[in-house]
Amino acid sequence: MNANVQEKIISGHKTGGLMLFLILVLYIAAIPGVIAGGVGGAWPIALLSGIWLMFGWILLLGLKVLKPNEAVVLTLFGKYVGTLKGDGFFWVNPFCTAFNPASNTKLGQSGDVKLPGTAVTVGTQGSTSLAVEMPTKKISLKVMTLSNSRQKVNDVLGNPVEVAVAVMWRVKDTAKAVFEVDNFKEYLSLQCDTAVRNVVKIYPYDVTDNIDTTGDGEADDGSLRGSTEIVANRIKEEIQSKVSGAGLEIVDARITYLAYAPEIAAAMLQRQQAAAVVDARKLIVDGAVGMVELALERLNENHTVELDEERKAAMVSNLLVVLCGNHDAQPVVNSGSLY
Repeated sequence: MNANVQEKIISGHKTGGLMLFLILVLYIAAIPGVIAGGVGGAWPIALLSGIWLMFGWILLLGLKVLKPNEAVVLTLFGKYVGTLKGDGFFWVNPFCTAFNPASNTKLGQSGDVKLPGTAVTVGTQGSTSLAVEMPTKKISLKVMTLSNSRQKVNDVLGNPVEVAVAVMWRVKDTAKAVFEVDNFKEYLSLQCDTAVRNVVKIYPYDVTDNIDTTGDGEADDGSLRGSTEIVANRIKEEIQSKVSGAGLEIVDARITYLAYAPEIAAAMLQRQQAAAVVDARKLIVDGAVGMVELALERLNENHTVELDEERKAAMVSNLLVVLCGNHDAQPVVNSGSLY
């Protein structure tokens, strides 16, 4: 887009109702004008009335109806004229044409544009009918949702991860959106895919030692699974930096799906299970050692029994077996002496 072209809001054109009324009145007056001019010999009146009847309908092309949060970018013979914004009934130069290169593009879950000739099911009091909705050149200014398909991306450790992101966005500058890029919806979708890859490859799936995810040169505990909010914000900032020049605003971004790729999911599950077992065993051993130490201290404090080093070692071994075993211990009663 030419650097001198900026978004221009067309105001003071909410005269659609008045123009429609005048056009209809002139059409009604032109019919008797043709008849009276031809019969009475007033050929100029008859000629003007006939010309109006043939070409007056062109003025109807200038009528534009906009709902809230809709806009129309108008061009006149290839030159940008301005943008109509706000709800109302407008009348503009009938030779102006609406321009929207993304009118036939439908994004996942956006629901802002129907494909040409798409049949839409409409229910009315228990009955169902079909209506055909054609694409429009209007630009929606509402917040819309882009939900691209899942992507397979390698994390910082090289493990393939599947990620899906939902991005909430809206058009901020209509002139940049239609003139700066060829198709702002396709451009947004591509930038979303790129941003997801650029951000995900910085993080490990789970917390991993000696990994720097913030770029400050120090290891941290950031991960895709544990720092979802931070990762989503970085994806949002990454997309925004790419689409600002296209007049788009990224309202929010959220990770909707995150998992290991199927080819390594089973192996990663086994590793997680093994890590969980090791952590559980470590906790059991730490608790058992503490209980053994407490038992020996209490026996020494109360002088309940005097044990030499060999008997202490045997007692520690027995207690650890009982406390750390997977099954209940079978008691053995010693009927003889301690020694």
